[in-house]
Amino acid sequence: MKVISYNVNGIRSAMSKGLVEYLGEQNADVVCFQELKALPEQIDEAPLKALGYQCYWFSAEKKGYSGVGILTKATPTHVEYGCGHAMYDFEGRVIRCDFPWGSVISAYFPSGTSGDARQDVKMDFLSYFMEYTQGLRASVGELLVCGDYNICHRAIDIHDPVGNKNSTGFLPEERAWMDQWFESGFTDTLRTLKPEPHQYTWWSFRANARANNKGWRIDYVSATPELAGKLSDAGIDDFAKHSDHCPTWAAFTI
Repeated sequence: MKVISYNVNGIRSAMSKGLVEYLGEQNADVVCFQELKALPEQIDEAPLKALGYQCYWFSAEKKGYSGVGILTKATPTHVEYGCGHAMYDFEGRVIRCDFPWGSVISAYFPSGTSGDARQDVKMDFLSYFMEYTQGLRASVGELLVCGDYNICHRAIDIHDPVGNKNSTGFLPEERAWMDQWFESGFTDTLRTLKPEPHQYTWWSFRANARANNKGWRIDYVSATPELAGKLSDAGIDDFAKHSDHCPTWAAFTI
């Protein structure tokens, strides 16, 4: 089973740049999208359904903002839209599909880049999401939490750790939360198999950052223990250029 996580920075734009062709080539079983920037009725599902996917969307109520989705070739036993928090559900940040083997979440964490107030929202989200996922583990079992976490965990995950030590996305308190996240029972699937540096999933549009690979790894596929024990491969597809992010993925023997 292959699972892809991809912040598409506008799904309609990404589809115009070859996203569907990429998905056809990768043939993943589950695809988690973040930052749809579209309402469900604005998304052309036909080419996605032609690849064999069922499509589930949870958009922000604000047009052109946020939003998450899951494509799946297997029919879920249940789809949960939102995470039970009024603000985060208004912003379209979490969707979950349940399957007999466990559940997949597509999550788009707040960025904190627009000021102190949004950084506070981000920290509140982290606290809530930790509690929410731990509760899910007790109720639905194994979890894959795919998404744009908007945090680089370690210095290896960012091209300039010294220069960005006070930047949102690499703040000590955010990195401490990532420590807690992985200590709570989640596995960073990419780093389990591929500890090499210079593996990034997001690049600024400024200063030719992507061409120079001056990036950040802020997108993850996190797995709980039983699923992590079935991990067979993981990677990033930095050749995919439909967004300012690139896909990250993991494969499991289930």
